[in-house]
Amino acid sequence: MRRHLLVAAMIFGSLAGVGARADEGMWLLNRFPVDEVAKRHRFKATPEFLKSLQLSAARFNNGGTASFVSANGLLLTNHHVGADCIQKVSSSEADYMKHGFLATSRTDEKRCPDLEVNVLLEIEDVTAKVTEGISGDTPDAEANRLRKAKMSEIEKSCADSTGRRCDVVTLFSGAQFHLYQYKRYTDVRLVFAPEFDAAFFGGDPENFTYPRHCLDAAFFRAYEDGVPAKVEHWFKWSKTGVRDGELVFVPGNPGATGRLMTVAELEFTGEIAYPLVLRRLKSMIDALETYISQGEEQRRVGSENLFGQQNSFKAISGFQRGLQSKSLMDQKRKEENQLRRSIARDRQLRARTEKLWDELASAYGNLREFYPRYYMFESGATRGSALMGLARGIVRYAGETTKPNEERLREYVETALPAREQAMYSPAPMTPSMEMAVLADYFTFLGRELGYSDPVVAALLNGRTPLAAARHAVENTKIINVEERRRLANDPAAVASSSDGMIRLARALDGPARELRKRYEDELESVEARAKTEIAQARFAVSGGSAYPDATFTLRVAFGPVKGYRNAQGRRIPWATDLGGKFQKGRAEEPYRIPESWLKAKDQLRLSTPYNFVSTADTHGGNSGSATVNTQGEVVGILFDGNIEGLPNRFVYADRMARSVHVASQAIIETLRKVYKAEQLLTELGF
Repeated sequence: MRRHLLVAAMIFGSLAGVGARADEGMWLLNRFPVDEVAKRHRFKATPEFLKSLQLSAARFNNGGTASFVSANGLLLTNHHVGADCIQKVSSSEADYMKHGFLATSRTDEKRCPDLEVNVLLEIEDVTAKVTEGISGDTPDAEANRLRKAKMSEIEKSCADSTGRRCDVVTLFSGAQFHLYQYKRYTDVRLVFAPEFDAAFFGGDPENFTYPRHCLDAAFFRAYEDGVPAKVEHWFKWSKTGVRDGELVFVPGNPGATGRLMTVAELEFTGEIAYPLVLRRLKSMIDALETYISQGEEQRRVGSENLFGQQNSFKAISGFQRGLQSKSLMDQKRKEENQLRRSIARDRQLRARTEKLWDELASAYGNLREFYPRYYMFESGATRGSALMGLARGIVRYAGETTKPNEERLREYVETALPAREQAMYSPAPMTPSMEMAVLADYFTFLGRELGYSDPVVAALLNGRTPLAAARHAVENTKIINVEERRRLANDPAAVASSSDGMIRLARALDGPARELRKRYEDELESVEARAKTEIAQARFAVSGGSAYPDATFTLRVAFGPVKGYRNAQGRRIPWATDLGGKFQKGRAEEPYRIPESWLKAKDQLRLSTPYNFVSTADTHGGNSGSATVNTQGEVVGILFDGNIEGLPNRFVYADRMARSVHVASQAIIETLRKVYKAEQLLTELGF
């Protein structure tokens, strides 16, 4: 998911002042454009309204958003956001992904083995603290290390004094740092999920498209001390549901966007990074499709992994199409030149900034040389493999926790350990056969990209074929056992001497990966942190006004009207589909198969009920699961996707055809009542 931009003398291509483009913006709660929204939509967002959005929304740490919808800790999110848990609490005897799940009592609710949910309580600007002691003379790499050390120190001090999760968030390309304090829920349980065929009707062919007919919604519950959490802030459910043309708000946690990227960064991403990632994803998708074709059990355990890889492939393909668009890139070059001319009118600003773009271009030129190895050995090495992720986590946990907090990798500082330990010691089941398939594909991909004679590739294979190496590693590991993970993670000497197949792989990767990571941080990240911070400060100086930063998987609020559009062929696309459309599209085979529960209930359903709808709200991946609320703060839907036309909005915002896609609240209530007979859940929602 995505959006378009405006620039000219505007900061970061996005401002909430005169000239702001349509309803653009993934807005910070403490910088929301109250006056602009009031002027444009005749609705004044009060402090109480914004506070309710903040405290009712929640973050699923597996990459999505949820919202409280009852005082008893009930959470609404997407089925695809909750699918990781749904898969993990399923079994061959009880396949909740395939058949759905409904808890008929609180005791039936299924605890997710490793899910953490966060609610943002407080925001504090700590920019001065993070940058203390760093001057213009501090070398870039040293400044980068000092900032990270200070962030770790601030987070630890906060967590020690409050007992909360504390994260220092980098905003505006490093021009600002905010401390976010969260309430953590680590006991989260599944309450309701529809069948996969209902949640993902249309499958991958219709992913990132519209019109859609998906019940992509699920309910969970947060617990504290073994009982349902009592929450003060939660969204009530609208009795009337969504309407065409009404203003809606989407509080959620959009993932990384690239609207502040320089042209050099965009060119690198489109020419080097995305093509490599797409090749990796295509290879993994092929391997998983082969795996799930081998039998029903393979399909059960592998489908959720496959869905995740297909979703990423389709999203990144859409981002890549944007970067391959001459009009988009011409626009970005024009905007960058306009900004540079605006800055150049101020002699002091010009002297400070005139070389920054060239320095960034040089840094990204240097990154082209080693990025493929950095991606394959460090940032993308564990993708799709639970065992590889665990093995790397054990090796690094054992090594990093012996160091002073400020010297550790950021993901192993004291405040990050509770979430990391919850994941590392999760009792979630793993399937050795799928792990072998994914690892074999990883080794094959490395061989294709780097050559089998590459020293790291050769060390991983150890004289074996990719399939034999994968089989040997999986068949000779004990880290499927939680207690073995715990033993190794807390004994660095045991890790160093271990003959465990997966630990050996992680050790073989760790040295080269750390070297590449250090090079990335010293040669690219540190230069980028300084240069983009100075560019950001110059933008502030020449523009003024309020602005929103690029997304960081932290809480933002988007807004816009419910609104249809005309597609590229000029055909009018309605604001909403209805339940009847699902039955018209349904077929006997996937991905258009209608669950038996729906077929039995068809005669009772009001088929004209709005099902999926679109809005102009500026959202992005990570917003999935965000409640869609009206001006009364009531749930009228849940965001689950965006259309294909909106994917380039990762870099620029446009609303002519780009749309966010939501499930209508009316459809959720109608199907809970007549398809799933979920009376207890309906009562809790106020029906």
